Amino acid sequence: MKLNATNVFLILCASFLVFSFSIYLGPLSKKANPGFNSEEAARGRLIWQNHNCQSCHQLYGLGGYLGPDLTNVISDARKGEVVIRALMKSGTKQMPAYDLSENEIHGLLEFLKSVDASGVADPRSFTNTNFGMIEKHENK
Repeated sequence: MKLNATNVFLILCASFLVFSFSIYLGPLSKKANPGFNSEEAARGRLIWQNHNCQSCHQLYGLGGYLGPDLTNVISDARKGEVVIRALMKSGTKQMPAYDLSENEIHGLLEFLKSVDASGVADPRSFTNTNFGMIEKHENK
């Protein structure tokens, strides 16, 4: 078989399609028990958006700079669920005390658990691979 420009083009197109399907249609790696209720986390995301929390807080290094990055706040040994619950109820100098119901606070905590379970926040700890993906530095 002689490889002319048309055959090379068709081979490259077929390779691209196979590669695309393998990335986008392949099963995502999911934990059997992610540690949070996904329906409550979705409801908490809406509460996060309705109260415009991203204007002061960051997730994955994106958002406002007045408050701290909350990506991994749940797993932080110095903070965690109890401290976040207290701060949402009482507020601080910079953060107002929100009049949230216990159900809304629970939803927000489930949302923060889902964000925490998804990875780490600091983009400086990632490197770009040759395939356009990112990987976490092993030494950080």
